Amino acid sequence: MKAISYARYGGPEVLEYGDIDDPKLGPDDVLVEVRAVSVNPVDWKARQGHLDAILPAVFPVIPGWDLAGVVVRPGPAVPEFAEGDEVIGYVREDVLSAGTCAEYVAAPVRTLAPKPRRLSFEEAAGLPLAGLTAYQVLHRALGVRRGETVLVHAAAGGVGSVAVQLAAHLGARVIGTAGERNHDFVRGLGAEPVGYGEGMAERVRGLAPEGVDAVFDTVGGDALKASANLVVPEGRLTSIADAGVTGYGGAYWFVRPDPADLRKLSELADQGVVTIHVEETFPLEWTADAHRSSEEGHVRGKIVVTVPTSSPSGV
Repeated sequence: MKAISYARYGGPEVLEYGDIDDPKLGPDDVLVEVRAVSVNPVDWKARQGHLDAILPAVFPVIPGWDLAGVVVRPGPAVPEFAEGDEVIGYVREDVLSAGTCAEYVAAPVRTLAPKPRRLSFEEAAGLPLAGLTAYQVLHRALGVRRGETVLVHAAAGGVGSVAVQLAAHLGARVIGTAGERNHDFVRGLGAEPVGYGEGMAERVRGLAPEGVDAVFDTVGGDALKASANLVVPEGRLTSIADAGVTGYGGAYWFVRPDPADLRKLSELADQGVVTIHVEETFPLEWTADAHRSSEEGHVRGKIVVTVPTSSPSGV
């Protein structure tokens, strides 16, 4: 099959497009014909070697954890899916090796859920990692409740844009940091936008003089430090970008695959609660350019790689 892979850590130039062995289907796996793959910042951070301490690489590595596609064949221990089912997945395993930037993926059933019918394959591919991160932080780490005020950083980004929609659905008042060009976009998601950077804390205080009940940090650094002073005494602070959050009395969160959570997100997408904005699409062979675009930052919504259909051989 055709796939993107890299044989060593490095920049986008280490990504190669070509033939690679077809995946082997285990008893608990589902063979998926991939239609689209979302690019997340963690993908290029992993490619650069920054995750080696917790997720060692088994080279060659196929990058990517998100997918949307069609079931070719379920493994013998998988009654949940059948040939032809449309699925989404956050296909993260315990090492970096068999990712999703490929024509076919043998995905563990625990990483999959039905694809939202309302979303295209490109939109659906942007839901798993970003959606699971937002859902798990809001429901488990922060425990957001109706009537609370939530500050979401980088509210126009992949995770932030879903977090705004989910928090608003929970009945919270949402304040979202974003660049000026994205303020209308953030308003449309259900948040009150404020500019990030210098003076951010004062701008938030202007909207919420007594502080906020919860902060969802996706940036770290100065934004996290400023946010710690914006939380009310009994408030909560969680970061997905900076483990130093624990020094401010908050919690660090690393998303994990959860089929029940992913199924719930698919349902919310079908209800129109969650939408996915796709900023750019790239064909599979241009995945290196998709990584470069992601590394430049300031992406509104998601960057997606599209995968052409073909017939599997030997799988």
